[in-house]
Amino acid sequence: MFKHIIQKKLEQYVKKYLRLHPDIKLIIVTGSVGKTSTKVAIGTVLSEKFRVRLHEGNHNAELSTPLAILGIEYPKNVKSISAWLKIFTAARRRIKEPADVDVIVQEVGSDRIGQVPHFGTYAKPAIAVVTAVSEEHMEFFKTLDAVAAEELSAANFSDRALINRDDIAGKYADDLTNANINTYGTTDAAEYNFTQEDFSISNGFTGIFRARGEFDVGIKVNVKVMGEHSIRAVVAAGAVGVRMGLSQDQLRNGLEKIRAVSGRMNVLRGVRNTVIIDDTYNASPLAVESALEALYQLSVPQKIAVLGSMNELGDTSPAAHELVGQLCNGNQLAYVVTVGDNAETYLAPAAKKNGNQVVSFKSALEAGAFVHKVLEEGAAILFKGSQGGIYLEEAVKIVLHSTEDESRLVRQSPEWLQIKSDFFSKF
Repeated sequence: MFKHIIQKKLEQYVKKYLRLHPDIKLIIVTGSVGKTSTKVAIGTVLSEKFRVRLHEGNHNAELSTPLAILGIEYPKNVKSISAWLKIFTAARRRIKEPADVDVIVQEVGSDRIGQVPHFGTYAKPAIAVVTAVSEEHMEFFKTLDAVAAEELSAANFSDRALINRDDIAGKYADDLTNANINTYGTTDAAEYNFTQEDFSISNGFTGIFRARGEFDVGIKVNVKVMGEHSIRAVVAAGAVGVRMGLSQDQLRNGLEKIRAVSGRMNVLRGVRNTVIIDDTYNASPLAVESALEALYQLSVPQKIAVLGSMNELGDTSPAAHELVGQLCNGNQLAYVVTVGDNAETYLAPAAKKNGNQVVSFKSALEAGAFVHKVLEEGAAILFKGSQGGIYLEEAVKIVLHSTEDESRLVRQSPEWLQIKSDFFSKF
């Protein structure tokens, strides 16, 4: 009851804030994977022309979303009435003040049916970006059709929408009722797309960003990201930039400033001149598949995949882990290292059957120590796993070249470090 009252009050503040500041454009990002990377990429590009507000974390739930839109910090103690009273005062002040931003870029998450549609009851975005429809929180959604209906609802209650053509099946077009919809992706089937010309680990992708019907000739850009799926976030940012009226120079400058978000295909330097692909923020089948594809494309003497269990998959978990195991290519990988019970029970046997050398551990710390022992000069190591009970960023620490890079990892606040210390003490 307490949470419901707080939520309703915050939503009323957002509704009033947007009504009294009609010049502020609200852009939302939703989808099964890639929300934060896409949000930050959009904010990076739009900052070339506009004053932009976005929360660089993943504040996308019922209480944190309104606060992020208003630009008010989330309280440390959510049960404190005095803390919420101070927030309400700050919200009323924000409503009365002149607008301090031109654009708000906000991600909207969902872990059960109805959360994304509910957002549309108190805010009407100028643009919605839908990044993907894939397995997420399947203990609640049960089917992909339910996931699609949830995520694509954002396209219908927004003025305009941009849909990722690569990661949303065409059959879900039936869920769309908004006529103002465009697509983006990495092939020319999408109206906004990117043609790759070159790639290197140090410089990322060089290629052409195209906006069909907008540019006669595309814009040549160098984007410093890893993995084709990361390019989709870049293209989404470019598409939003076009819709928001940026010039070609502004688009080029903005796109070339995009960098990986911590824990999301972030390239780090490891010991023995190795390449670390830090994708430890979270994991789902589609995200793991994309990360493995990026690893396979590298030309290095040794490749190791450290894969943690994927959480929140419900009854689909056994099949999903088995599928990921089947995606592990024994001709590409020197080792598949698993962390967590589901990864050991379902992923590991499938990977072994596919010709991989597999080693399983209960703890990320054990996995990191093993990788440190077996990695070769110039190797590439992918770390990918879910948050709860896995925490593969702690395995990354063991093979980092410099402890200074620990600040670039996810979940490094004192609160998180204490949670993880308590967790690892059980092993």
